[in-house]
Amino acid sequence: MTGVAAEPELFRRAVATLRSVRVRPELELTEVRPPQRLAPWAYALTAEVTGPGDELSTGRLVLLHDPEGVEAWSGVFRVVAYVRVEVDPELASDPLLPEVGWSWLAESLEETGAAFRALGGTVTQTSSARFGDIAGPARTDDLELRASWTAADADLSPHAQAFYDLMATAVGLPPVGISTLR
Repeated sequence: MTGVAAEPELFRRAVATLRSVRVRPELELTEVRPPQRLAPWAYALTAEVTGPGDELSTGRLVLLHDPEGVEAWSGVFRVVAYVRVEVDPELASDPLLPEVGWSWLAESLEETGAAFRALGGTVTQTSSARFGDIAGPARTDDLELRASWTAADADLSPHAQAFYDLMATAVGLPPVGISTLR
């Protein structure tokens, strides 16, 4: 195609490292169209995992790349994560839930050894009640985490692993290799 630049080699390598991560069987990934205006190059995938009590966690992981670098990013790669998880009403009433949700991300990044800087984001609790003739449960409680950080290099496999671990933790799955007693 005329006028379309080839993907930079550094971006291709970074995407390859994201794709190289082996995921646990409970996690379903789908590559999707990335946002078009946030960076010259982008890659995105959605993720879904169901926990032991049928809790559902959905998410989106986006890689943004600007070969020129972005001052606000302090680098050339920005990783953007969104996770939404259903929580039970008892957990939803815990005033520390946002801090706990944020700690899931911070601990996942630390445990995988992801090299990053400029981590920031929000954690939001929502409760919805249904009335009248509308399908679904009478009440739902959700936790939403939106975060972004700058990857220090093009090896994004630890970042992807941290995201997948975050999603599994959010629905109460034990770490890989650990079994729960029923």
